[in-house]
Amino acid sequence: MEVRGRWWNGSWDRIARRDIWLTSDGRAWRVRGRLGGDEGREVIHDFADERSARAMVEQMMRASSGTWRDLTEALRQESSRRRSD
Repeated sequence: MEVRGRWWNGSWDRIARRDIWLTSDGRAWRVRGRLGGDEGREVIHDFADERSARAMVEQMMRASSGTWRDLTEALRQESSRRRSD
């Protein structure tokens, strides 16, 4: 699955931190949300289309506090940099 989107609520605090990933294999879409740091609890939602998956991302961000940051472009740049090294 390729990462198509990545968001973080801006909190470094282990308890308050929230992360969301949007991934796809070209046919199926998956939204993965993590509550807490690296050891936090995760939820996974699978979708047949991108529109439904992105609607879930929006719903998850509205349900959680924080200043959400879209890390998608930074993730892509880092991935490109690593491939060129």
